[in-house]
Amino acid sequence: MAVPKRKTSKARRDKRRSSTWKLEMPGMVKCPKCGEYKLAHRVCKACGTYDGKEIIKVEA
Repeated sequence: MAVPKRKTSKARRDKRRSSTWKLEMPGMVKCPKCGEYKLAHRVCKACGTYDGKEIIKVEA
């Protein structure tokens, strides 16, 4: 069975893991009701709607 000859250093390990799995920016979309940018598949903080329905009451 193959065995590593040397321990992988923390710097080498972290360098390998650093940016490979990360997205540059979360998926932002415009709210169809108010036009504000929001995270996809989440309730809009500006108007409180999701999928065309009012989910939370937002005071003006």
